[in-house]
Amino acid sequence: VHRESHGLVANNIIEIGEGPINAFLGAPPLHQPGEEYVESAVRAILFTDLCDSTKQTQELGDEGFMVLLHEHDEIVRSALHERGGREVKHTGDGIMASFASISGAVESGVDIQRSLKRRNEEAEPYIHLRIGISVGEPVTERGDLFGAAVQLSARLCAVASADGIAVSSAVRDLCLGKLLNFVSKGKLDLKGFAEPVPIFEVRFQPE
Repeated sequence: VHRESHGLVANNIIEIGEGPINAFLGAPPLHQPGEEYVESAVRAILFTDLCDSTKQTQELGDEGFMVLLHEHDEIVRSALHERGGREVKHTGDGIMASFASISGAVESGVDIQRSLKRRNEEAEPYIHLRIGISVGEPVTERGDLFGAAVQLSARLCAVASADGIAVSSAVRDLCLGKLLNFVSKGKLDLKGFAEPVPIFEVRFQPE
């Protein structure tokens, strides 16, 4: 709270602490006297999903699959850290993350897929991953994120190609001017959405 009275300026900031809201939305901004408080809650939501996880669990056994899952977790979390992403939760065979930067989310997805390709050139069994990214204003509750943007990201992840990154048209539009290449995959019927959804895949060089 910022008050100005009799020529004296007082800054009284209520500390929220290190709770989930701060973790997802960042620290509260400071405002000048009389300035309207306007803070966007728009976030990019990224989901990862291991391809054929059930089949790999049957082939490798629980312990063997957990080794792959831990490798996935390490690679994804490293990429999130580099691009300013924040892990929301582990989904069992993937990770859900939140980004303040839409282009940062896409770049993080590219980093993840490139890292996995390098890993697969040196180790077996291979790890193949799908990634979905959408953007919107999710609802924060009990340390989790909810809403249409989250649902869309999960659906995009489900329809992405193996080793690919599927994004919504809004993500593509908001990355205008960035050195990112998107290819239209047309419109698909996604569960829970009344109309077909335009889908784009990120085209990137393996390095």
